[in-house]
Amino acid sequence: MERAFAMLAELLQQEQFELLLPEDYGTGSNEDGDIRLVYLMNDAVESFLVFKEAKMTGKYLKDYEGMLDATLSREDDTYILTVWQDDQALTIFFEQLELEVHLYEYGTVAHFWVPGYEYLRLMEYQIAILRDKYDYLGENYCTDIEKQLAQLADFPPLNYTCYPAVPEKYLVPRGDGWKPTKAAIDVMMELAEAVNDRSMVNALKFYRICHSRWVTKRIAKMMCQIKHQRLVTLISKKMYLGTKEYNRRRFDGGMSDELNCRLKKAVNRQKKLAAGGIKAMIYREEPFTTAKDSLEFHVYLMIDEKDRKNRYVRIEEVK
Repeated sequence: MERAFAMLAELLQQEQFELLLPEDYGTGSNEDGDIRLVYLMNDAVESFLVFKEAKMTGKYLKDYEGMLDATLSREDDTYILTVWQDDQALTIFFEQLELEVHLYEYGTVAHFWVPGYEYLRLMEYQIAILRDKYDYLGENYCTDIEKQLAQLADFPPLNYTCYPAVPEKYLVPRGDGWKPTKAAIDVMMELAEAVNDRSMVNALKFYRICHSRWVTKRIAKMMCQIKHQRLVTLISKKMYLGTKEYNRRRFDGGMSDELNCRLKKAVNRQKKLAAGGIKAMIYREEPFTTAKDSLEFHVYLMIDEKDRKNRYVRIEEVK
């Protein structure tokens, strides 16, 4: 429980306070029980801090985005958390605070927000959400492969500095994104050696010595070249293998049926393309399960385009 309180303090320090209340909360029919506070939500994980045996007084401003102030005290066996949203105060009385975590498979989940080299932007996105899981929840919530790949968030030729997955206005930089870590270069070196990519190995040896942006961009350019795609494919394969044992999100009746129908169509389309010598990968985009959001599910094919020097893909949505 001590760790859960440290996580609560972390959220409040970051002025993050998103409660998940039942739709009928405040009507008198469901005012005692557990209350969830969002901790970390992305395609890899849905996690919450749960106020156990809780009762709330005051008003919660769901869409409030301003500054927060909070106090935590204890009277006998009851904890008392008071949070001010501007001049509006709410108080939660609770007996215990617990961490609730749901881990999901995300190796075949994708969002295609920025065009151009989508396969590298997808990789950057998956590594970024993995790193958040690693940093916020800890390595106990990661497989051995994930622990390795999480280091690549600090490898600038592949992170948001060179292949951002989201438009610039939505970027949340993590320190100096242009500065690589030794661990990140070590992981990339190990992967390059595994596929016997000698020119990439040599480039990485030089990168250990010189971290200039020119060198960073040179290696980033190498990542999209045909001759280095065995390395890119290995990273994608490891991401899949490292996450495939997690559960997939489950959806209610009609939504699940529609998703399965689109996935079946995607498989048939993939087979037809393969018969013509064209490689295509299937990805899905899906909403959260516990905290409902506005995102709808989509199914995509990422189809390789033929080119003599660089790898290009086109994205085809399955309706």
